[in-house]
Parts: sequence; C-alpha cells; structure tokens
Amino acid sequence: MPSEPVAVRSEAVPDDVDRLLRSLPEWFGIEHSIQEYVDDARTLPTYVVRDPDSGAVVGILLVRRHFPAAAEVHLMAVDRSRHRRGVGRALVEQAEADLRADGVRFLQVKTLSESRSNEHYGRTRRFYLALGFVPLEEFPTLWDPGNPALMLVKAL
Repeated sequence: MPSEPVAVRSEAVPDDVDRLLRSLPEWFGIEHSIQEYVDDARTLPTYVVRDPDSGAVVGILLVRRHFPAAAEVHLMAVDRSRHRRGVGRALVEQAEADLRADGVRFLQVKTLSESRSNEHYGRTRRFYLALGFVPLEEFPTLWDPGNPALMLVKAL
C-alpha cells in the first residue's frame, strides 16, 4: 500500500462493512450493532480506502448529517493489517474536506468513554484527539450502562 492512502466518496458497500466489523471484535462485538451498521451502510454517505493492488476495501467511514452545520462520524473501521498506516486519517480528512465544502461547521464522533477501561478504545480516543477532536460530554447510559459513550467534537 502506498505511504499515503487515498480516501474517496463511494457507493454503498454494506458487505464490506459487515466483513470489516466482524474482523474487529475488540471494537465491534455486539451482533445487533453490527447489523445496524450494515443497514446504515446502505444509505449513509460512505468513504472508503481500497488496497491499490486488490481493490479490496481496507477502511470505511460513514457520515450522518444531523443539521446543515453539524455532522457525525457514524462509523469508522480499518482493517487490522492497516492500523497506524494513515488509512483512518485519510478517511476522516476527506470526509472533513467534503463536509466543510458543504457548509458543515462541526463534526462529532462518539466512542467508548475512558470511564470504562479498554485498551482498544483507548487507542481510538487517542486517534481522534490527535486529529483535533476534543471531549465534549459523557453519556453514561446512551448505549447502555456497561458502555458509556464519550462525545468528541471538532470545529471544521
């Protein structure tokens, strides 16, 4: 894979979402959540990074627009073999550029809060912080009491 992965806006790729999420049970281990994400992948704006040799999707990001000036990274998943190689950054940066051009001023993402210790989600939080997101609010029961949500935001 080239040193600079290229993220592009894509047609819906629900089968790739299903494949990627099932390959990452540390982050996506709840069956009904996987099914909801696969369903969402049929309709939400989608960004992908493909392997330049095989064409396989190795990273995916879904965007949900809440208001004209506010959007959310609804889902992001990167093939384990491509972690820490710029795939996630390329996905977020391309989505941000497109959203900014369309008048979006704020981008949010929700992830597992640090109040529940988890090394994998610790990496996720550090990733978003490195991209300029800042913690805004914790929602102890948004998903369920065992999975407290942390909302991070970024001004575009």
